[in-house]
Amino acid sequence: MSNRYVNHCIECSVTNCKNHNKNQNYCALEAIRVGTRESEPQTPSGVDCRSFEADNKPSDIFS
Repeated sequence: MSNRYVNHCIECSVTNCKNHNKNQNYCALEAIRVGTRESEPQTPSGVDCRSFEADNKPSDIFS
């Protein structure tokens, strides 16, 4: 899937994700999977985007 698509329903600021639209802070997927590593999460840090895939391309934001 191309990350050129912008899903305005899924905001995302994780720029090193393969599914992040590189021009806007949105996800390029139609839908995402959300999961948890805790049995009863109480804070945002207890919830994960299970659709995350690392973008192995070097980023120019640190150049």
